Amino acid sequence: MADLKFQRNFGIAAHIDAGKTTTTERILRYTGMIHKIGEVHDGAATTDWMEQEKERGITITSAAVSCQWNFPTNKGKADANTKKYYFNIIDTPGHVDFTIEVERSMRVLDGLIALFSAVDGVEPQSETVWRQANRYKVPRIGFVNKMDRSGADFLMVVRQVKEMLGAKAVPLQLPIGAEDDFKGVVDLIRMKGIIWDMATEGMTFEEIEIPADMLEEAQEWRGHLIEAVAEYDDKLLEKFFEDPNSISDDEVHEAIRKACVDLSIVPMMCGSSFKNKGVQTALDAVCRYLPSPVDIDAVEGTNPDTGEAEIRKPDAKEPFAALAFKIMTDPFVGRLAFFRCYSGHLDAGSYVLNVRSGKNERISRIMKMFANKQNPIDFIEAGDIGAAVGFKDIKTGDTLCDEKHPIALENMFIPEPVIAIAVEPKTQADVDKMGMAIAKLVEEDPTLRVNTDEETGQTILRGMGELHLEIILDRMKREFKVEVNQGAPQVAYKEAFTQTVEHREVLKKQTGGRGKFADIQFAIGPADEEWLKENPGQHYQFVNDLFGGSIPREFVPAIQKGFEVSMGTGVLASFPLENMKVRVFDGSFHAVDSDSMSFELCAKGGFREAGRKAKPVLLEPIMRVEVLTPDQYMGDVTGDLNRRRGLLEGMDSRGNLQVIKAKVPLSEMFGYVTQLRSLSSGRASSTMEFHHYAPAPNNIAEEVVAKVKGKVKAD
Repeated sequence: MADLKFQRNFGIAAHIDAGKTTTTERILRYTGMIHKIGEVHDGAATTDWMEQEKERGITITSAAVSCQWNFPTNKGKADANTKKYYFNIIDTPGHVDFTIEVERSMRVLDGLIALFSAVDGVEPQSETVWRQANRYKVPRIGFVNKMDRSGADFLMVVRQVKEMLGAKAVPLQLPIGAEDDFKGVVDLIRMKGIIWDMATEGMTFEEIEIPADMLEEAQEWRGHLIEAVAEYDDKLLEKFFEDPNSISDDEVHEAIRKACVDLSIVPMMCGSSFKNKGVQTALDAVCRYLPSPVDIDAVEGTNPDTGEAEIRKPDAKEPFAALAFKIMTDPFVGRLAFFRCYSGHLDAGSYVLNVRSGKNERISRIMKMFANKQNPIDFIEAGDIGAAVGFKDIKTGDTLCDEKHPIALENMFIPEPVIAIAVEPKTQADVDKMGMAIAKLVEEDPTLRVNTDEETGQTILRGMGELHLEIILDRMKREFKVEVNQGAPQVAYKEAFTQTVEHREVLKKQTGGRGKFADIQFAIGPADEEWLKENPGQHYQFVNDLFGGSIPREFVPAIQKGFEVSMGTGVLASFPLENMKVRVFDGSFHAVDSDSMSFELCAKGGFREAGRKAKPVLLEPIMRVEVLTPDQYMGDVTGDLNRRRGLLEGMDSRGNLQVIKAKVPLSEMFGYVTQLRSLSSGRASSTMEFHHYAPAPNNIAEEVVAKVKGKVKAD
């Protein structure tokens, strides 16, 4: 059994182009897993294995790799104190369209290296990644990459992490030189300079005295570092007041580790992954500061039989419990379920209980993943990450556990899609193939939704953005050999009630023999604000205020289901409802003619009738947009955003560029990248992510509703 103290499960996450995959590639080289560094721009990176990733130079799917690192070492060489640390690393995408890949990785990781570009600092997707890490309470180390680039400024990024992300960022290093002169770093704990040897691709390094012109600055920042750890640890605070120099290096490391694990401090480091500088000290920091599985609280879940809370400790002797966080289809081994083992021991070929389906699943083989390659292993134990093969029905978010000790672990947050396209097979032969392809893609990607438009019979794919859907269609063509015709992208509108109304709905059908009868009195309207805060991710609030047996208890679930199903098709233009509260308070039934189906149908009819009186409005997705532009194009860019109904929120300068932040309706943003290029002679760039749903202006709402109704009539 492996000693979990030496295990680290961590991810690398950041904004687009901050250097995540380049950093992962360096880690694999330094840990001896690859013998030649593959570059992203050459399409040769180990973790960017999909054809689309190689062509576009972006990461689309998160990739897991395992490796080992020797720590501590003596100037890069192992000695008697050196121990082997085992890493499971997940390289995540930076593009917001693939945010689910980051989300599900965060759910199962113990730590994170948050990457920032030394030139661009904290960018919009950096904030999204940070929020995701906060949601799952993931300890993190900050690594400021690209110190060799023009305009690199380590301390500016540290300041932004404090101000924009609200984190207590504490530099552990200072860069020696910057831009083309970036040579190495000053270690503020040991007060030594580190210069990497480029002849060995940065595998070894030498220690130097701190350059004379940096000594004063280094002493100042070491003072800040000692102060930060002393504030965290009371014992060190006493020592700090007596004599700050009496605090030993080991005490500083220990305090940083504790503060990092409980999210009080974010240690900040710097380097240039592309130039092979700094990644090595970042790996040492992973061993030193990020938690092992035993440093994290025992995982909590609920017993599906009793509903009581239970915990599982990270111990191979505990009952088995794991969370499936990703499904992938491999052309050679079939479907793979990536899972994090939280407790217990699982042998290949044994059975586990899938809590969602209530069925036992045989895990015929267990694999250790290395990007898209698999290495079979005989068993897996607490604290490790692996992939299962041979199962029948496992979905993203399923809990797999010992059948004698069932437990349901907390699922992950899955964002709602905001954009849709209609697709249809080009030929009759593609009809079945398209259905199978979509089923497999939906199984892999929980943010991809599919439904059939009842009026037109078209298949509607909904996703997180234009790029997301573009990649999905490309995969259908390449991997599944399906040719499809596609419609123009459509905005995924929603509807909402703005008033609460009371209504009585009676269903009475008599056609000879047994009839149908149901009578419900209910109030329908928007969900309570307080309830929405307490139940994040839920949209349907049902309150049972029935008393005195006016409607038998066994019919209540049917009423509840009738309203819930109706939420999928709103009363205004058949868009899904954002949130709804239904309070059922009275009604009646017939001893012979009433049954569950009658009450479900009655609820559906009541929804249509009462919904029209509840003042429904159309909601449109609002995107958070950030544009980087040179000064001379500011006026044109802001004018264009205003024309797109954008609400400007602020302007900043970043180096010699201006940053414009705005909230803009998605419907106005189609084709924006092309327009921005022509406005700025190709020099401006933009990022966009979903922010919230808001009521559409009346004229826009009327236009959308008229278009939907016109389409239905035409069909």
